Amino acid sequence: MTMSAAHALRAERIKFTTLPSQWAAPLVALALTVGVTAAVSAASGPKDRTRVVDPANGIYYGLLFGHVAVACLGILLIGQEFNTRMISTSLIAVPRRGRLYGAKLTLGAGLGLLLGLASTAGSFLAVDATVGLDLSTPGLARSFLAGVLYHPMLVLLCLGLTAMLGNFSAALGLLAPMVFLGTTWLAAIPGVREVGQFLPDRAGLYAMRTQTEPGIHYGHWTGLLIMALWTAAAAYSGLRAIRRHQASGD
Repeated sequence: MTMSAAHALRAERIKFTTLPSQWAAPLVALALTVGVTAAVSAASGPKDRTRVVDPANGIYYGLLFGHVAVACLGILLIGQEFNTRMISTSLIAVPRRGRLYGAKLTLGAGLGLLLGLASTAGSFLAVDATVGLDLSTPGLARSFLAGVLYHPMLVLLCLGLTAMLGNFSAALGLLAPMVFLGTTWLAAIPGVREVGQFLPDRAGLYAMRTQTEPGIHYGHWTGLLIMALWTAAAAYSGLRAIRRHQASGD
């Protein structure tokens, strides 16, 4: 009997809760994002005037470290099955490849959304408690929303790219360093910065800023849209890869 969508989602939830490497990733992401932000804010205190120029400089400081663990969560949600060759068992249990992949995407989106809400709210509270935030600052509400949505989009982006690669080691070796350092390096190279600003994490991070930045050729909402388009493309590419896996006889 073909497994229903609800049962497929339940199976993915059970996998997540029973594999320490998977449920540890969002905890590490939360600890890094909020912890680093709180520590830096407490150390700098109210004298740090960068928050006056753009509060997002302090609020999302910890995210520059935590989003690597967020990326790893997306990789682990499907990459671990490639690594252990359990993907074939999953495909046998759920013959409809789109249903299996959809369950993974749904779980990833839900986990990312919860993580984004907890991390962003925690970072806002940490900065408010140590430095102080003016909640009436223009763009701060949009910044909060962008911070929340950045997490599920990054999870789904990495999940889709891992499915497309079909290899856990390749995905981990490529995506984690790219999120942490790669696009930052690209954005720092003269001439390449013009292209680098359209990469998904750069656009998503810019969406969280409250002030405009010279040289960026789009607005904050457009930055969020750019990341959403990258995420949709990655998710679709992953679906095509999973369906080709079916045609190859697993």
